[in-house]
Amino acid sequence: MITVILEQLRRRRGRALALAAGILVAATSFTLLTATVSTSRATTVGTVGENARSAYDVLVRPPGSQTDVERESGLVVPNFLSGTFGGITMDQYRRIRGMAGVDVAAPVANIGYLMVMSTISVDVSRFLDSRATRQILRIRPTLTAGLGTYRTSDEYVYLTRSPLTSASSADQVFRSDTLEKGAVDESTRRYLLNGKYDVCFYFNRDKTEQTKFNLELPMRPNLIAEDRSEMSPFDPALNEWMNCQSGRDKATIDVPVGYPVLLSAIDPAAEDRLVGIGATITSGRMLTERDKPWVVPSSKSIHGQRDSYVPAMLSSSPLTAGTLDATVERLDVGDPANLPSKLGNPTAASFVRGLHGTPVGRIGVDLGKGYRKALQEDSFDTGAYWTVGPVTYRRTPGGDLAVRPQARQKPGLWVTNQGEQPVPFVPEENQGEQYRKVISHASTDCIGLGHCDNVDSGRLPNPFVKLVGRYDTGRLRGFSPLSDVPLETYQPPQVTGADGATRAALHDRPLRPDRNLGGYVSPPPTMLTTMDSITALTKSRRVPGLQDKAPVSAIRIRVAGVSGVDTASRARVNAVAGAIRAAYPHLQVDVTVGSSPAPRTVALKPSVHVTERWVAKGVALRILKAVDTKSAVLFVLVLVVCALFIGQAALASVRSRRTEIGTLRCLGWSGGEVLRLILGELTVIGLASGAAGTLLTYVLGRVLGQPGAGAKSLLVLPVALLVALTAGLIPAWLATRLGPMEAVRPAVSAARRARPVGSVAGLAGLNLLRVRGRTLLGAAGLALAVAAFTVLLALTLAFRGEAAGSLLGNAVVAQARGADYLSVGLSLLLGAAGAIDVLIISQRERAADLAVLRATGWTHRELAKLTLYEGIGLALLGGLTGAAAGLLVVLSLGQGVLHGHLLAIAGAALLATLAATALVGAALAIPIRGLSRIAPAHLLAAD
Repeated sequence: MITVILEQLRRRRGRALALAAGILVAATSFTLLTATVSTSRATTVGTVGENARSAYDVLVRPPGSQTDVERESGLVVPNFLSGTFGGITMDQYRRIRGMAGVDVAAPVANIGYLMVMSTISVDVSRFLDSRATRQILRIRPTLTAGLGTYRTSDEYVYLTRSPLTSASSADQVFRSDTLEKGAVDESTRRYLLNGKYDVCFYFNRDKTEQTKFNLELPMRPNLIAEDRSEMSPFDPALNEWMNCQSGRDKATIDVPVGYPVLLSAIDPAAEDRLVGIGATITSGRMLTERDKPWVVPSSKSIHGQRDSYVPAMLSSSPLTAGTLDATVERLDVGDPANLPSKLGNPTAASFVRGLHGTPVGRIGVDLGKGYRKALQEDSFDTGAYWTVGPVTYRRTPGGDLAVRPQARQKPGLWVTNQGEQPVPFVPEENQGEQYRKVISHASTDCIGLGHCDNVDSGRLPNPFVKLVGRYDTGRLRGFSPLSDVPLETYQPPQVTGADGATRAALHDRPLRPDRNLGGYVSPPPTMLTTMDSITALTKSRRVPGLQDKAPVSAIRIRVAGVSGVDTASRARVNAVAGAIRAAYPHLQVDVTVGSSPAPRTVALKPSVHVTERWVAKGVALRILKAVDTKSAVLFVLVLVVCALFIGQAALASVRSRRTEIGTLRCLGWSGGEVLRLILGELTVIGLASGAAGTLLTYVLGRVLGQPGAGAKSLLVLPVALLVALTAGLIPAWLATRLGPMEAVRPAVSAARRARPVGSVAGLAGLNLLRVRGRTLLGAAGLALAVAAFTVLLALTLAFRGEAAGSLLGNAVVAQARGADYLSVGLSLLLGAAGAIDVLIISQRERAADLAVLRATGWTHRELAKLTLYEGIGLALLGGLTGAAAGLLVVLSLGQGVLHGHLLAIAGAALLATLAATALVGAALAIPIRGLSRIAPAHLLAAD
């Protein structure tokens, strides 16, 4: 039998080599594809596992803090913390902290925004007139912050070469350090102090030009503050300042600025375990659990009474952004000798504002310069602080998000308790667009008393903040950007322009927080205190609020024993989240393990669109489920396509030997012997193909960077042998079922009745119908290939739709793209190759028919058209059937797979059909040219 098998293979070596090549391609493709799928899945699982763990696993927020948009889309808004001031009680926090499974429970209690005052020193020396004995420079600054530009107060410097001296009034109550001797004007003589004019007092301290007791008597310099209750906090004149300096060729202007600093309470130990805050200290020391509020005795108090203090750390980095650009003007002051008298009387402000200025240059300065100067201070007042509400969103008709604007800030928001005076140096940005509701919290009037009476009875004196250290948020240990969750305690959300116009307005920079308390991007906490300091701060407000009873704004929880999104880790996280929900059903509990930033477009205004990173929950778990489903289906489809390809080749090979098999049966060969002959041939071919495929797979695996290419290449030999035998078993068995006479008859269906054929295309269709088995065999491969293409494309799009949209999902999709395209493309190629193989066999079987047609006058062109039309008809039959079958399979998988992709998938299936048809037509050019070179007499003689 072995000799017969080898002789048969030698005699039919062309067909044997073709079958061997088919097995080689199928086995190699199957091994490489399954290896690629496995590698892609392993890479995806590895990527997800490495990036599933973020800074915390569970986020607990107050009741009602989840917006409708978050609830509908499974997202967490990136700036959730900045608009939350209280809502969780200390008892709730302590109980959550003590629950089983909780490793770290780090609370954040936002207290409010304090206004820290500072100055920005601007050197204007290069703009001085070196010849002038006295001169005044004015700068007209413009502030640019975020998307807004604001005109700010004019600022001045008065430079004199005369010395500025100090002196006190006769009653020793008032003292000045800016006294200058100058020409005395009779109308201003009454304002002299020890024969000198105070050249800075009236411009800086009293612009009212009022007279004493509303009489004609002049108001002399005094300690009583100017009454500005009628002025708006946003009035530019309120913040004008004159810098009085003595010298020559050197002058600076100190521009006064205010910085809103969010003061928040944390648990230092928990915070250090969660994010490593202890490693960020730049000066001083870290807060500890021993840091509590304390009272200074009257002997050491700056008020001469009892003052209370709370400990705090201040961020060393300015978390608000902005720049000042100013035009510098040199003022025409007239006779310099008269300047002291002009500046040293109540009309000083009117005089200076009325001076003509000549522009002499421009300057620019970073707004953060003043904040860094404020770092030198070690204590701050808490006389007033402000809280802000959350941003609210709505859905646009196009499905995007739009911010609901808030009303403009009212001037009454920025006044002090004492005489309803406006707060000085209110940041100009607060006049811009408002996206949050801002609330002022006035302090009690009992500072330094140790207790409160009358209207503030039962409340506490407002404390001072004493700094124990500075920290730099840039030193925080990094977390994976693919699973980043909001760390608003230390960094603002990332917001960028979503379109060209917005990016141009932002000068291609991110939208950073500014000093507008009602702005869209709020600065994170800049000053941190301890949880024990909360009461000293919240109960020092005149009007009780939510923070008195429930001061905690959020709790970030790390669960013990969690390593990623494996089953055990998910169970631990869900157990903790479930316990919190059961204990406090009204609290908002979000599981953030396995989350990932998901960019969303938000319309701040109709013409302003930004992109920011919201947090999509459960991304890792959805990706793992989707990749498991996709990998399983991909494996099955690749296996079936490869097996069918070999089956087609084997069946076509057997059908091409019908006459030979019939002859053997007539010579007395039994069905078993024929079976062993065919399977023996397939075994030899499979072994040879497997050996060649092993080497080919190893080389390709190394070239494509497949890990373990050597081990995977060893699988090709058994796979090739198994595929060859499995695919050839049915054709071999069918061959044994043929009777001797039946085997020598042509495999053509008997005609029921004659039909006239009027065209080449009609004859091609009739030929396909006459040999139905062969036609169905060729179409089956293409049908399965197109169906596989359709299903794979649907699953790939569904997988991407499930995974994409977040940074982690996008990374996974990008990694899996190569394997997806390779699998889809190769399945289509294998199906087309099977159909071409069947058509080539068909042409050889019908060589005599073609010779008759050629002998009766058919031209080579007509014969070529006949062959081409048969191939196109077979390809269209298989492709369209496969497209319909693929869509039915996709529908059976669920509407979610087709959601939003029906037209794309249907169009792709039709394109795959056309591509397969074109491929079949192009491949038929070879047998067409071969048959055209054979003379009809030779073909008929061979028959």
